[in-house]
Amino acid sequence: MLIKRRRGWELPESAATPEPIYHGRRRFLRSAAAGSVLVGAGGLLAACDEPAQADGSGLNEGPGALQMAQAASDDPSAQLYPVPRNEAFVLDREITEERLAITYNNFYEFGSSKNIWQRAQDLPIRPWTISLTGEVEQPQQLAIDDLLAKVDLEERLYRHRCVEAWAMAVPWAGFPMRQLVEIAKPLSSAKYVKMVTFMDPDVASGQRSSWYPWPYVEGLTIEEATNELAFMGTGLYGKPMPKQNGSPLRLVVPWKYGFKSIKSIVSFEFTRERPVSFWEEIQGNEYGFWANVNPEVPHPRWSQATEELLGVDERVPTLLYNGYGEWVADLYEGKDQTSRTLWM
Repeated sequence: MLIKRRRGWELPESAATPEPIYHGRRRFLRSAAAGSVLVGAGGLLAACDEPAQADGSGLNEGPGALQMAQAASDDPSAQLYPVPRNEAFVLDREITEERLAITYNNFYEFGSSKNIWQRAQDLPIRPWTISLTGEVEQPQQLAIDDLLAKVDLEERLYRHRCVEAWAMAVPWAGFPMRQLVEIAKPLSSAKYVKMVTFMDPDVASGQRSSWYPWPYVEGLTIEEATNELAFMGTGLYGKPMPKQNGSPLRLVVPWKYGFKSIKSIVSFEFTRERPVSFWEEIQGNEYGFWANVNPEVPHPRWSQATEELLGVDERVPTLLYNGYGEWVADLYEGKDQTSRTLWM
């Protein structure tokens, strides 16, 4: 008889309800909890998909506006979705309403506004080439559709925790990052994976801001990249990934703060040296390389002990590693658990 050992954060599948309709909900994030981050020449918020209001105010409600936000009409991978759900990944909270998750986003390449989804529609997602370079057997380039043909697409229900103390729960589609690592065939000398997003200031006006170290860079250790939870997102809510959420390929690492989940990736470089990430270069004492969720380690300017659920006027306790400790805690054994660098 097969006995499934339920993870400590898991509840039955019935706990993950289909996109609840919470129109007209109250503002979910009070300004005191959001906390602004002043960097460079602009007074800008930290890097994660932060919604402005849960009632959807500011969304263009004209004909087809939400459909445009939901998925790019020029995405030829649309026929691949929806994909089968991996039942090993369940939630302890309701799935966030789709329109909230896709219409209030940070994507600094398109500006610092929280309502940038319209501008993000200018991003061309075909052709889109992924480079696998560095400490690998053979550097290679793959068109995104060729990559999708090589991997096993599935849906996973994950919690997402922003460093600014809000949270959501969404159905990501994509494939385990471990499969991408296997395609790249890194050498034993490769210790890290450096990821880089696109660079096109003609399309993405935010990239004309000289005080940012463009293009956006993030990194993981090889052990993190091959962990069972590390996921490459290609879709959302049973559709191709919306452009504002990181189409056509983004990282999803649910035990870390959201700014680690780099969007619209074009390059994976396998390296001996630890890369310096985008926000680490800007404000390393607040947004470091590791960025693991920990309620006991406050941000320098606000507490991380609780979080606000997107679309619900409710605060809940923040969980260590965002509740995924049973999957990832062993990655950090032997590291100084009291060091701020492990958590911020």
